[in-house]
Amino acid sequence: MSPTRTCLPDAQRAVRVGDLIYAAGMRPALPTLALALASALAAAACRADADELGGIFYDGDGRLVHCALNLDSSAGNSLESIDRGLDRAAERGEVIELYAHRPGGTVPLEKIAHVLAGAAERGLAFVTYRDFAGGGGLGPGLALSFDDSGVADWLTARPLFLQYGARVTFFVSRYHVLTDDARAQLRALAADGHELAGHTVDHLRAPRYVEEFGLAAYVAEQALPSIDVLRAEGYEVTSFAYPFGARTGEIDRALGRHVPVLRSVAFPFPGPTSPCPN
Repeated sequence: MSPTRTCLPDAQRAVRVGDLIYAAGMRPALPTLALALASALAAAACRADADELGGIFYDGDGRLVHCALNLDSSAGNSLESIDRGLDRAAERGEVIELYAHRPGGTVPLEKIAHVLAGAAERGLAFVTYRDFAGGGGLGPGLALSFDDSGVADWLTARPLFLQYGARVTFFVSRYHVLTDDARAQLRALAADGHELAGHTVDHLRAPRYVEEFGLAAYVAEQALPSIDVLRAEGYEVTSFAYPFGARTGEIDRALGRHVPVLRSVAFPFPGPTSPCPN
């Protein structure tokens, strides 16, 4: 299957590049600077298929920072592209990393079903980030994760997970505002074999927070509390996902002292805006 790239029309490219600047946490001082950045990057805004994004494939190298590709409808990654990625994982013995937010909300349940069925058909193992932390999680496999605090939506995908024997990772933010019912639902998901992991207290961009308040404040006020609160509930937490994937090497090194696996994201566009280091 030969690689393909989808290049967006000029207007859509400018919008998309603007989205990437926003997602990366860049804050141009003036609107004209934002337009200049968008114009400079728009020429390269051709979408790569999943199989071309090397950073979303894990080959057992023991990396600290992993990257995942967004399945949400707003990200625009087609089923054909995802299928190419699943094919690569099967053919090369790698683990493909994919993520979404709210099944039935930000991503159709049918898309989740397609991905799970595709993994099963190709003989991909279902891998969690705890597997990576333990030195396992070798391919071919699929590491599927869901971010934030949409616990009720996560529960709607539970029948699909059970149907395919899938294990996934839930990166939980804002745990402190979850109701008792939501926390009970998380316990039910964990009992099914899924992993719970940290995703900050308030879902803020790490580089921006560090810029304003310092690295120690980010670790102590945003990252570690989201890990510690889950550990206090009895969960084994060995990984952490950056909101929006926004990260720096300095923050990686600081958090790497507390968990062995960090997860960022990869964009399907070339250029310096992708937060994925791999």
